[in-house]
Order: sequence, then C-alpha cells, then structure tokens
Amino acid sequence: QIHLAETGGGSVQTGGSLRLSCAGSGYRDYDYCIGWFRQTPGKKREGVAAIDRDGRLIYATSLTGRFTISQDSAKNTLFLDMKNLKPEDTAIYYCAADLHGCSSADPWADFDHWGQGTQVTVSS
Repeated sequence: QIHLAETGGGSVQTGGSLRLSCAGSGYRDYDYCIGWFRQTPGKKREGVAAIDRDGRLIYATSLTGRFTISQDSAKNTLFLDMKNLKPEDTAIYYCAADLHGCSSADPWADFDHWGQGTQVTVSS
C-alpha cells in the first residue's frame, strides 16, 4: 500500500522560501516516479517537479530555477525547496507517485497515488 503525507506548507511573503516534505512508504518497491503538483481553485492541477528512482529530474518549464526537488532515499522522504516565492505560487501542493516510472511522453500524466496536500500561501 502506498502512503504519502506532505508537511511544510505555510504562509510567507513575496520573495520568501519554504521547504515542503513528503514522507512516503510502499513506492520504493517499484520503478517509481514521485513528484509534486499544485492546484488552485478553478484551475487545472499542474505538475511542478518529479524525480525517478534513478535520480532523473523533471521540472515544469515555468518554474525552473526557483524550485528544487530532491529525495532522501534512506528516509523515504521527498522534498521541494521553493525560493523567491510569488503570490501566483499560492496553491495546495500535493505529493504524488507513479509506480511505472516517469513517462517520457507526458511526465505528469500517470500519477495515481496522492497525498492529502499542504497549503502554501504567498502574500504580496
């Protein structure tokens, strides 16, 4: 059984930084792809960053440079370091896993295990 739990959300001012964590279990037995998504009310959920078991990184093009994904394999924990945050980064951030590797065709398409989400609010 796959379990994902996000922590680290909160409120920051424009230009601030946050680190999100996702404590996971069960996914490392697979050829996994694990990553972060975000969603705001009325908008489609969007992929932020992902990493596979070989350490290959995938980022949403618009976020390159401000967000960094990493994992602590020994602790089954995924991180998302966010810097220079902007009000448009305000969203619920979700950790998610795809047990069949990161898709080359559409890296955001096949995630089917999700955490409960953590709110990030950036004020101007």
